[in-house]
Amino acid sequence: MARRPPPGVLGFVALPRVTLILGGARSGKSRHAEAMVEEAAANGLYIATAAAGDGEMAMRIRHHRERRGPFWTTVEESLHLAHAIEAHALPGRPILVDCLTLWLSNLMMEGRAVEAATDRLLTALEEATVPVVLVANEVGQGIVPDNALARAFRDHAGRVNQRIAAAADRVVMMVAGLPMTVKGEEPDLPS
Repeated sequence: MARRPPPGVLGFVALPRVTLILGGARSGKSRHAEAMVEEAAANGLYIATAAAGDGEMAMRIRHHRERRGPFWTTVEESLHLAHAIEAHALPGRPILVDCLTLWLSNLMMEGRAVEAATDRLLTALEEATVPVVLVANEVGQGIVPDNALARAFRDHAGRVNQRIAAAADRVVMMVAGLPMTVKGEEPDLPS
């Protein structure tokens, strides 16, 4: 369980302006991102990008909500991510976006312009007045997919991740639950 600062004390652990956490499925990305924000502030904003397209996904979303608990204020936004960051930022409340990969999938399924949406997201991150932690899947380490839609998704995901990583102050790669900082400084954890 994450240690929280006393009420009214923010900045227990300093978060960079933008952090990107990458990893494969079930690598511990979300839990690590949550712990980072919980160590840094008295409360956090969770922007969830998943859409409940079927019963199994609805169950996953419910499980995530229950696991998060009262520390988090949750905003569900599957398409307009930049707007959600701008509209819900409050001083002293870091933002966690989980996840960019689902957001990308939602954009593609709706026929939205991925590059334009990514440009808008990058502008929102640049102008954010609070730290933002983003979670994304690393999908480019497997075989080349056998169909055009899957290849387009993989290519878009790689480009989105590269652009966000370039703008981020810290990039963390999760492997089997272990964080490896690949860009930026390791956080100074309290003793």
